[in-house]
Amino acid sequence: MTDEQEWVQPSGVWATAVGVARVRALETERENALFRDPLAQAFATAGGLWPSSPPLPDDAAARRRRLAVSYSIVIRTKFLDDLLQQASASGVRQVVLLGAGMDSRAFRIDWPEGTRLFEVDTAAPLDFKASVLRQERAVARCERITVAVDLREDWPGALAAAGHDPAVPTAWIAEGLLIYLPEDAVELLLARISTQSAAGSRMGLTLGSRGVIERFGADAAPGSAASMWVSEMPDDPVGWLAGHGWEADSHTLRERAAAYGRPISTPPQREERPGGLISAVRR
Repeated sequence: MTDEQEWVQPSGVWATAVGVARVRALETERENALFRDPLAQAFATAGGLWPSSPPLPDDAAARRRRLAVSYSIVIRTKFLDDLLQQASASGVRQVVLLGAGMDSRAFRIDWPEGTRLFEVDTAAPLDFKASVLRQERAVARCERITVAVDLREDWPGALAAAGHDPAVPTAWIAEGLLIYLPEDAVELLLARISTQSAAGSRMGLTLGSRGVIERFGADAAPGSAASMWVSEMPDDPVGWLAGHGWEADSHTLRERAAAYGRPISTPPQREERPGGLISAVRR
């Protein structure tokens, strides 16, 4: 049986990870790319989204939504890449990617010696990913450990069994994840992260901005990413994280895009509110 025959085709929430890979593959092809992800195209191809994706609703509003989502994926990827490199520079050697999907940071970032990177996700995306990685003969640049567990279950126990040490600092990444979880599940996830985080731990989160579900999700096509969004960020994300013991900074997409030399050309349609790109340190 070939790897291609072994692949379980993406479905449900984790199928969005293949869509994210396609966006990263397109960015990688740009001359002035904000990052390079050499595995993204292979993930998109295996998921049936390369060289083109299936036909989608093509009215002007739908095109604007797709462009906005793609743009946000590019900016958040760069933002979290920088956060992880800063964490490594501060001495953090333990990284946990929650809902890792098709993330290839284990393979594309130059990690310091001794770095251990845990990819936490359910078995289906991890198995799909493993088949693509075998086909590409990909070699991780750190110690990469996969942890197959549903985030609604006892993932801290599974992570500990895989070798995570809560007594030393960890860099946590929850990218494109929290918007798919109801508010009570977001609170539980953050509480669990906090109990597993020594002083000096870092955290990078992406949160759905206020009003994004109304703007993008209300008339989203069934099965699309936006149709599965269920939660937005609190009105005061910095205060919310302070209540969990984290000192956080909140950044807007517009702010970070300008800093990366990829400014948003259109003026804001509403008052700028606290942003959905979060970096935090455990004190």
